This record gives sequence, structure tokens and C-alpha cells, in this order.
Amino acid sequence: MTEEPPLFDPCSWTLDQMHSFITSSSGEVLETARVAAQGHAYDRDRPREDRLRWAKLSLLANRGLRDGTETSRIRVAHQEFMLRMWVIEQLGPDDTDPDWSPEALAADTLDALTLTPARAVELADGRRDLPVGDILVLRWHKNLTAHLRWLIDHLAPGPVREALVTWAGTRPLLP
Repeated sequence: MTEEPPLFDPCSWTLDQMHSFITSSSGEVLETARVAAQGHAYDRDRPREDRLRWAKLSLLANRGLRDGTETSRIRVAHQEFMLRMWVIEQLGPDDTDPDWSPEALAADTLDALTLTPARAVELADGRRDLPVGDILVLRWHKNLTAHLRWLIDHLAPGPVREALVTWAGTRPLLP
């Protein structure tokens, strides 16, 4: 009688098992690890430090999903921004760790955007006549700015905050 292989259930893995799996894996299987690790980060029954470590593993898996395409870059950035924002909101900011620093998240967000708010509005106003690729770029900008309504409250007044306030006002105008 042959032994059945163990079930692939990353939800039951320890932090160390998940870390080993993520660092030795690539491709789509990392999405399963990302989601499982993120689920542990969301678990309110876990201590804060464990939740932060699980969130780090989710970020590690997410970053491994980059495949060099623009679509991948946007998807990975969006997932990363949302998780980082969630940690900042739910577990508290930490300016000693760039993943949990509101200022670092603000800078990373602005770096990910390829349009200015004015150009995004201009394109959005004429979107019915735009090629599908340009509409996709506008959607990407909408996704990359989804976390701004929470992030802005964590930032000190200044040019970065003002730039994000402008983007937050632009976001509802995008398709």
C-alpha cells in the first residue's frame, strides 16, 4: 500500500515552513502562499509581532510574483500597498521599518504612478475615445491609489501629502 502525499495546505504551516517554501518557490504557487500568510496576518487571535511576521511573509511571496510585465508590476504593487496600509492602520505604523512606514508607502505610491493627476483627468475625460490600453493605464492608477483615503491621515503636512490628496481627489474621476 502506498502512502498518500501530504496535502498542500499552507494555512497550517508555521512561519518557518512558510518562509522556506516562499524562498524556494516561484510562479503561481506563490500566490497561494501570499494569501495564506496574509490570512495569518489578519488573525486577531495571534500576537501583534506574529501578525507582522506573517505580513512580511505575504509581502515576500507577493514580491516573488513579479514576472517583468507591466500588468504584474501593477498587480504586485497594488497588493503590496493594500497590505502595508492595512498593517499601518490595524497594527500601527513603524517608521523604523519601510514596509510599515506611512512616509515610505507614500513615496512608493508616488513612484509607482506614471501619470500626473492632471494627465489622468484629461485622459479620463475623453475615455470613450481612448484605446483599450490607455483605459487600462487609468484603471491601474485607480488601483494603485485605492489606499490613499487611509494613508493621507498618517502623513504630516507637506508636498508628498498634498500630492496624494490631489490623487485622492482624482481617483473617483478614473474609470
